[in-house]
Amino acid sequence: MRPSAWPEVRVESQDQIDPRTDAQLIAAINAGDAAAFEVLYFRHRDWVVNLACRFMGSEDLALDVMQETFLYFLKKFPGFRLNSNLKTFFYPAVKNLSIATRRKSQRYQSDEAEQALLANLAGDPAPHKTGDLEVVLANLSEEHREVLLLRFVEGLSLAEIAEAMSVPLGTVKSRLHNALETLRHDPRTREFFEP
Repeated sequence: MRPSAWPEVRVESQDQIDPRTDAQLIAAINAGDAAAFEVLYFRHRDWVVNLACRFMGSEDLALDVMQETFLYFLKKFPGFRLNSNLKTFFYPAVKNLSIATRRKSQRYQSDEAEQALLANLAGDPAPHKTGDLEVVLANLSEEHREVLLLRFVEGLSLAEIAEAMSVPLGTVKSRLHNALETLRHDPRTREFFEP
């Protein structure tokens, strides 16, 4: 289930279909095959921009982060070695670039008093319903929400999450357990856990 606050962003262009694995494509890039980088770009760009959009809350800024992420990735060649899933490599890069981009963009925005005034003038367009999953997820800590998203939205294994977040596997297991327990005991999400 994808909460409405996380729109699916699709970058317009034709997808490249290539039977080679990411590891094979990376070996080809290291050997000088520029077309292999393009295949990896088309294969992973939507995932990168959607992840950045979750961190940024802005499609435009997420597209900037996507460009920075692939530029960062390109600079790793020749000599880049893939030791795990490519998403595990991309995740911390997207997260850190998103944080940096958000900080940079906030420097150019109005202060909190002006934003509060504008928010009051605009009013709350649609108050959240009691059973809204988005509200419950927003009440989780960032670490718990991040582990849930990586596991159930992105489909990463626990070991891949540990590597992507640079934390021990036990920490990932603990965070996932605590997040699920919180959701299981919240009356607004209890229905998702009932058989």
